[in-house]
Amino acid sequence: MQIHYTGYGENMRIVTIAAILLSLTPGRAADVTLVVQPPMAPPAWALLERDLLKFNSRAVERFAARYVDERGYLLHTIRWGTLDGPDDAIETFFNWTLLHALGGSDRVLELYRKAQEGHWKQYGELRTKLTELAANGAYYKEFITQSDWFHTGEGMRAFLLYGLSAPNDPVYRQRMTRFAGMYMNEDPEAPNYDPEKKLIKSIWNGSKGPMLRKATVYDWVGDPVPGSFHLLHNPARRSKLLDMKKYYPRMLAHCAEYLDSVGDNSLNLASTILALDAFALTGDARYRNWVVEYVNAWKQRTEECGGNIPSNVGLDGKPGGEYDGAWWKGTYGWNFTIFDGELEQIAHRNYFTSGSWPGFSTALLLTGDQSYIGVLRRQMDNIYAQKKVENGRTLLPQMYGDPRGYKHNGKPQWYHYTPNLFTDRLAEIYLWSMDRKDLERVPKTGWIGYLEGNDPEYPAKALQSDFEHIRRKMRQIENDTTTPDTRLADYLLEFSPAATNTLVNLMLGGDLGAGRIWVLHSRFRYFDPVRRRAGVPEDVAALVEKLGGDSATLTLVNVNPVEARTVIVQAGAYGEHRFDTVTAGGKTTSVGGPLLRVRLEPGSGQRLEFKMARYQNPPTWAYPWDRGF
Repeated sequence: MQIHYTGYGENMRIVTIAAILLSLTPGRAADVTLVVQPPMAPPAWALLERDLLKFNSRAVERFAARYVDERGYLLHTIRWGTLDGPDDAIETFFNWTLLHALGGSDRVLELYRKAQEGHWKQYGELRTKLTELAANGAYYKEFITQSDWFHTGEGMRAFLLYGLSAPNDPVYRQRMTRFAGMYMNEDPEAPNYDPEKKLIKSIWNGSKGPMLRKATVYDWVGDPVPGSFHLLHNPARRSKLLDMKKYYPRMLAHCAEYLDSVGDNSLNLASTILALDAFALTGDARYRNWVVEYVNAWKQRTEECGGNIPSNVGLDGKPGGEYDGAWWKGTYGWNFTIFDGELEQIAHRNYFTSGSWPGFSTALLLTGDQSYIGVLRRQMDNIYAQKKVENGRTLLPQMYGDPRGYKHNGKPQWYHYTPNLFTDRLAEIYLWSMDRKDLERVPKTGWIGYLEGNDPEYPAKALQSDFEHIRRKMRQIENDTTTPDTRLADYLLEFSPAATNTLVNLMLGGDLGAGRIWVLHSRFRYFDPVRRRAGVPEDVAALVEKLGGDSATLTLVNVNPVEARTVIVQAGAYGEHRFDTVTAGGKTTSVGGPLLRVRLEPGSGQRLEFKMARYQNPPTWAYPWDRGF
């Protein structure tokens, strides 16, 4: 095949690689178009991927038709609380914006917008008597009045990724910059941040500022509402309808030991995603500077604790400052071993990874500085240094401190050993660092095993499994006999049908853990230049086959045997990486930027081998055509 390659002056020549280099100007990446002509019979994975995007979209429409009314209200009984409150209601739509950004239908994004706007209105109507937090609604200025970032972050997952698909939405830009400003003291009604001590003042924070008192069980649980409900936060009782008036004391007992609030908490590191998104929308350096300032403060505090990420930072700026230097104490901290009065048992709830992993990785995205991932690696090293092997099983401590029920002689110690080896978090460290030493603790199974060449059939099998997921959800919806007056906010979480994790792995070379607060780190992303939207164009399928520290292998296929398709491939979810070269059909072409246009002739496909540099560019959500590409 003869394709034209055009460069500067004497470099004009004809080559047998399908590439056209256009409009190279100083200070701007080359506008490179790769033309793929070799015929490729659609592989099973490609057909499955295209169908999964289609049926995910249809399943979302079916869910919305059943459970969202014409106002955008989720059909359930509204209540304040962290067990089944506003964060759970909007979390129901947690991956709909991501689905659209992958290539789901435009209707998916329309339905998300409707649900998000309806959610703010619906929970704006909430009134409480037992807690002041929602006395005039759960939201103020469209942001939660006060909550912890474990719950705030879960509820905002779809909103935090909406910019992937709608970077030019002026209302979204206004909201995101306003929300980020609430953590940068730009809103006098939300003085959450202490710029001198470089800390967020409470685990409870939001549009009404920090909670500088002990929380109450009513802050956590909210008011009771009349009726009987399925209570999903209690696994032993979720199949039953329980009268809330009778059961309410048990719900309060669930959170009886959750009352310490003052001082910074590692969960608050997740708030950095707001500033990351504001930066990606505006390019304003103040958002990046705030993240670096705040995360650097946590980096220093972790160093002071021997490489352990502290659970609490006092208002004096010192680790453990609210507990006489005991950095391991605090709600959801290393020593958070409590008696759950609802479950009537001891519970260990150390959420040290929930805010710190997104927080430190956000700093990596904004700076390219791998030392932030070094903080997470050292934390895992500290835990692994305490491992035990019993009956051939490796056990790791999940907790640290001076807990009830353990012999500790008054001294803090590692405790609560379980088979949880944190392999999912270790996989994230590896994918961010691409250091082969980080891979040593990660099982070479599933998607990681596929990338290592262990299971060539994995893509098709994983995609087929997601079809089964959608089928089960559709059957659940069909068989659901509940009514809005028997459903609380968390009930419908298990009905939301879209399956996106496998698509993120296979299409983007990224990884998003279930139930996590998301920052989308990936090796690739795609745009449709014809329809001027995010996601792969119709009929195009993508498979990331290999990932290296400075390389990646991607196969693109046009399953349409009649019409050509053009896709723009981006290096990273935010354009944070740089393509140096691309090799196809044995021929190598220079790229020198984050974007590559690929024209796929009818029924064609090709494996593309990229040489690339990771975390080289400032994150942006701008469309390629708005960047002059």
